[in-house]
Parts: sequence; structure tokens; C-alpha cells
Amino acid sequence: MTDTAFDKEVAEPFWPRVRAALASLRPVSASRQLSYDQPAIARTIGLRPKLGERIDEELASGWAAAAHRHVSLSLLVIEVDAMNDYFIAYGKPAADDCIASVMQAITENLPRATDTCLRWGPSSLVVVLPDLPVLMARASAAKMHEAVRRLGLSNKESHAGAVTVSMGLAVGNPRGSYDKKFFQTAVDALKKAQRKGLGRVETIDLRPAQDRKRKKAA
Repeated sequence: MTDTAFDKEVAEPFWPRVRAALASLRPVSASRQLSYDQPAIARTIGLRPKLGERIDEELASGWAAAAHRHVSLSLLVIEVDAMNDYFIAYGKPAADDCIASVMQAITENLPRATDTCLRWGPSSLVVVLPDLPVLMARASAAKMHEAVRRLGLSNKESHAGAVTVSMGLAVGNPRGSYDKKFFQTAVDALKKAQRKGLGRVETIDLRPAQDRKRKKAA
């Protein structure tokens, strides 16, 4: 039976309370968190002066949790390929909508509801993946890449003819306080992917070097 079957004066006070109670029992998924006014989010979040602080906070939190539990930390830095050319060819509103769609697709394919996709600059995204084995992190990156491909967004300025993303994945075993070089490692992996072409994923695994350094220090 639908709400319309009830007298309006009775139904309106009752059903909002029921929905509110049910909502309080259900965790809000990452995709639902992102779905509200998505184009507006895409237009403004890259301009917020404290966005870099938010990424640092997310990374520092993930780093501390991983260090405490002695587990790995994975970080994805993602960039939409040929976005400057897309902006020139299609205009700012279309570019905003493109980034919003890509961000939505990636968010909907995060491995866990607690994971977060953050906007970094005009055409880049950051995903922090604490306590996720490297094989699962790579599989998640591949899934996100495929989700963007399935959007089928055209880009006549790209050799691919469609919107694609390049990804850099950094993996480490955090110890001690947060090392900001970890973020740069993911950026370096992204640059390596971009040098190889469009829609590539490259990984830099810091764990072997970290383990050797710790053994020498022991």
C-alpha cells in the first residue's frame, strides 16, 4: 500500500518519522553521499583552499591506523586524461559534468563503504585505501578504470576518442608519523602511467625498500 492510500493529514506526520527512523539504521553508502548535487560539488570542491588539508588529514589518519595495526596502506592518484583539451573543446560546464561523472563512477566502485574519493585540483582524484592488500588495490583500480570506460563519455581531443583515466598506485607499510613523500610516490606512479599512454595504471611498491631499511636500522 502506498502513502497516497492514507489521508494526507495523517500520513504526512507519520511517514517522515518512519523514514527518518529507518535512515538512522542504514549506513549511507559512499555513492549516495556523492549523489546529491554532484555537478555543484565538482565545480566547487577543487577550488576550496582547505582541500589539500582534507587529503592530508585522510592520509595521515589512514597512515596512523595502518601503522598501529601493522598493515599496508594503498593510495591511488587518478587523473582524467587530456582534460585540458576537453575543457577547450567542450567548455567549462561540460568539463565539470565530465569530472562529476568520473568521480561518481569511481566512488560507486570503491571497495568499501568507508573509503573516500577526494577531488584534487581541476582534473585529479585521490583515493586512500588503508589495510587493503596490494592485489586487491590493483583489482579495485582496474574496476574503477572499467567503470569510467563504461560511462562512454566522448572526447574528440583524445587519441582514445573517449574519456579515460590514468592511475598511480603507491603501496607501503607505514611506521611512525605520516611521511608526506608517500603521496609524491603515488604522483610519480601516475606520471609513469601517463608516459606510457592513455588509461594506464602503474604501481610503486615501497614495502621491499622499507623492509630493507628497517632491517639495517635494527
